[in-house]
Amino acid sequence: MRKATAERIIQMIEGQIAPFINNRGSPISATVQFLATVRYLAKGAYGVDIADQHGLSQPSLSNIIKRVSQALAAHRHRFINFPTAEESHQVKADFYRFANCPSVIGAIDGTHVKIKCPGGDYPLLYLNRKGYYSLNVQVVCDAKCKIRDIVARWRGSTHDSRIWNECHLRRRFMHGEIDGVLVGDNGYQCSRYILTPLLNPQTNAEQRYNTAHIRTRNVIERTFGIWKNRFRCFFNGLNLQLETTKAVIVATAILHNLIIQERLDNDDSSDDEYDDDNDRVIYHNDGREHVQGNLFRARYIDTHFNEILYKMCQKCL
Repeated sequence: MRKATAERIIQMIEGQIAPFINNRGSPISATVQFLATVRYLAKGAYGVDIADQHGLSQPSLSNIIKRVSQALAAHRHRFINFPTAEESHQVKADFYRFANCPSVIGAIDGTHVKIKCPGGDYPLLYLNRKGYYSLNVQVVCDAKCKIRDIVARWRGSTHDSRIWNECHLRRRFMHGEIDGVLVGDNGYQCSRYILTPLLNPQTNAEQRYNTAHIRTRNVIERTFGIWKNRFRCFFNGLNLQLETTKAVIVATAILHNLIIQERLDNDDSSDDEYDDDNDRVIYHNDGREHVQGNLFRARYIDTHFNEILYKMCQKCL
């Protein structure tokens, strides 16, 4: 993150986080609060080490992380937003360049963020399929790895499809507010809004569709890789209160988008080499796929991936 970007963020949240008086009665500036929080998120080190480096106590650092994360998360709609009607044409064109999949406006998937045992009456609900406590975070990204939508409140045992069925973004698609489709894996039910791969492609057109789908959807895996490599706290797990953890996830998504935009403005794409192999378990939905979704996908394949039209598209590139 460039210094100018950090200064802009500090100026944006300064009114929400300052003044802060530590347990020794000394004021801590907004700049120190922000930098201590970013160091904790980026290094993934123990809080006591970060606190010592900034001359803070461990309780003060915990309070600062909570204050800064919640202040950043309060601005989520400024920095995490779905493409507008004007932007959608460019977003679709960016996705189309991957593998000639038209009308794609985003890639969707879930990723698990490790947390400490949340306690309470039902802590096992946060235990995911890999055996650790987590939040299952749903993310939709664009072709440039910017996070366009994020849902960071569901327990680790919750299935990806349940999160999608309950989220606000799905309702926007259903009400016709968004023109386009998402690409997702077989953890989701195929529908008019999410295209999933075929489990057993039979024709050449279906095989071309599957190949194009994989190449197009891969951007969400790269996004997770860049995001988690940038904020190493995700690897060690977030040893914070549950509500603070949710705010931290959103706050890191905002910082990720700011850095992506900063590098796009400077034509720097060095982070594209990262890939995340952490959450590639495929849930085959076989007979559970909705009939209308299957019909929509069949028409999509027939329209865009039959041999004649596909060769014409290849010649135009």
